[in-house]
Amino acid sequence: MALVDIVKYSGTLEEFIWKYPRDDLGTWTQLVVNETQEALLLKDGKICDLFTTGKYILESKNIPILNKIINLPFGGESPFKVEVWFINKRYNLDVKWGTPSPIQLQDAKYKIFIPVRSFGQFGIRIEDSKLFFSKIVGTKTIFTKNEINLFFRGLYLTKIKDMISSYLVKRKISILEINAYISELSDYISDSMKQVFKGYGIELVNFYINDINIPEDDSGVKRLKEALAKRAEMDIVGYNYLQERSFDTLEGAAKNTGTSSNFINSGIGMAMGVGLGNNFSNKVNSNLLINTEEEKIKCIKCGTELKRGAKFCFECGEAQQKKCPNCGALQENQNAKFCSECGIPLVKKCKKCGKVVEENIKFCPECGNRID
Repeated sequence: MALVDIVKYSGTLEEFIWKYPRDDLGTWTQLVVNETQEALLLKDGKICDLFTTGKYILESKNIPILNKIINLPFGGESPFKVEVWFINKRYNLDVKWGTPSPIQLQDAKYKIFIPVRSFGQFGIRIEDSKLFFSKIVGTKTIFTKNEINLFFRGLYLTKIKDMISSYLVKRKISILEINAYISELSDYISDSMKQVFKGYGIELVNFYINDINIPEDDSGVKRLKEALAKRAEMDIVGYNYLQERSFDTLEGAAKNTGTSSNFINSGIGMAMGVGLGNNFSNKVNSNLLINTEEEKIKCIKCGTELKRGAKFCFECGEAQQKKCPNCGALQENQNAKFCSECGIPLVKKCKKCGKVVEENIKFCPECGNRID
C-alpha cells in the first residue's frame, strides 16, 4: 500500500468544504493549507485537529492523535487512517436568493393582501470552521454555495417575510411605496439575519434586496391603484369622495329631468341608510343651493332674475356692470363693494342708520327711511 506524500486542496472556488479523497496517510506526509483556508483532521468521525494557512509534516509532534494509534512499520513510515477536510474561508459575495412563490403581505395603509416576489443576493464567509462543519456538512464530501442557499432557503424566506411585514407595519408604509425603502429594508433584514448565520459558524458580510415585484395583473393591486389615482385626482381638483358622489347624483338627476326630485331623495335616503346620514344630505343640499345661486342673478336696477353672465336686463334694459359714481369705471364684478379704480364704496347705504341695502330697495328695512 502506497502512502500519500502530499495532501493539498484540489477543489474549485465555488466550494466551501472539500474532502481529500484518500484517508491512508502516513507520518512524514506533507499537508499544505493555502491562503484563506483551514484544514480539519477527523478520526472516527470526530474532529481531532485544525490547521491554518501553512505547510505541515504529519507526525506525532503536531498530531497528538498519532500517539494513540497502533502502527505497524511500513517502508520506514507509520501508516494511519485519517480524513482531511479543507474549509474555504474566502468571501463569497454573490450568493443569490429569491422567493420561489409569491409572499402574501398585508398593506400597512390600506389593509388589503397583496402577493409580492423579491430577490437579491448576500455575501458570507466561514468564520468558525469547526462549528460550520459539525452543524451543516454531515456526510457530504463537497459543499458549495448552492448547497448553502438550499440549506438556508426555508429559514431566510420565513425571516424575510416576517421582517418585511413588521417593517411596513412599524413605518406605516404601503407596499406600493416599498421600493423607495429597499436600502433601509436591506439593512434592517441584515441585522437580524447576522445572528442566525452566526449560529452556524458563518459570518453574514452583507445582505441586499435588489427588487420587490408587485404583480400588475392582481385584482387587489388594480383596485388599490385605481383608488389612489382617483384620490390624486380629487386632491388636484379640490374635492373629496362625498362631494364627488354628490356631483354624480346631481348629474344623474339632470339626465332624468322628469324624476329628478325622486331620484335625489332616494339617493339621499340610501346614503343615510348605509351610514352617511345627515352629513351626506347636508352636502347635497348645500351643493344644490350653491348651484342655484350661481345660475341666477338679480338686475341691479329692477331686481329681475337674470342668468349669470347677462350684460343687460331684459326687463328694464339696465347694464349689469356697476359704474362707479365717482370715476365712472365699470366694475367687472357686479357684487363689488368698492371701486377697482378709485376705491370708493359702491354699496348702497341708508343715510339715516347706515345699513347696507340692495340696489332696488326704496325704503330702509331697518329704520324705514326713504332711500335716494
